Amino acid sequence: DARVRGWFLLDSYLPTFFLTGAYLLCIWLGKKFMKNRPPFSLRAHLIVYNLGITLLSFYMLIELILATWEGGYNLQCQNLHSAGEADIRVAKVLWWYYFSKVIEFMDTIFFVLRKKSSQITFLHVYHHATMFNIWWCVLNWIPCGQSFFGPTLNSFIHVLMYSYYGLSVIPSMRKYLWWKKYLTQAQLIQFLLTIVHTLSAAVKPCGFPFGCLMFQSSYMATLVILFINFYIKTYRKAPSRTAIKEMPVTTEIKNGFHKDYFAAANGFQNNKKAQ
Repeated sequence: DARVRGWFLLDSYLPTFFLTGAYLLCIWLGKKFMKNRPPFSLRAHLIVYNLGITLLSFYMLIELILATWEGGYNLQCQNLHSAGEADIRVAKVLWWYYFSKVIEFMDTIFFVLRKKSSQITFLHVYHHATMFNIWWCVLNWIPCGQSFFGPTLNSFIHVLMYSYYGLSVIPSMRKYLWWKKYLTQAQLIQFLLTIVHTLSAAVKPCGFPFGCLMFQSSYMATLVILFINFYIKTYRKAPSRTAIKEMPVTTEIKNGFHKDYFAAANGFQNNKKAQ
């Protein structure tokens, strides 16, 4: 698209490709580097980082709403050229959305430095690496029009998500963070709504490229599958009572399990004694 020529990182795919390669290499080398080292705390860094991403996401959310409203965007299907200056405004926000994907590589780097290897799942790495590359393509060929909807929803979700991450770093706030499960549900709803919105333009076309609509729907479907799998593993498989019973209390204390876990285990043991 001639309207984005000369914009930072867009004229050549090589920077995006090499940054993605560097991201994957940092995960591999970082794990090796941290293998025999204690984890970093990084509490102050995480608070600043998550606050920054939250504010950026809030800016993109508001700016996309205002720009599409100004351009009279059609929610069902919006082409690439009919809104004039509003299309340029949308494209500028979507460039920040693309650029935010390379900033979010730091999510994984922080996991590596804090030795949170269980968080570095296939879903996590796949989502981060692919989004950055896909949005390079979006900005070069379809930088406005129907492309606005997914980033608008995602920016809203990221306001909630990075607020959650930032608050979770503060120990005194963790007792109030009961809504992680619902955040995952909101992410799933976001993907489903994006698929519906994308396919609506295929049912009643307005000139937006059909191939791009099919690709986006297919990619979102992979995220739905992976997130459902994550949701089931995380929230549907609670530890059994037998496992709680057999866990030695001394081992629990040494490994630093949360006091609520002890309350559940001790309550079970005390009930058994009472019987």
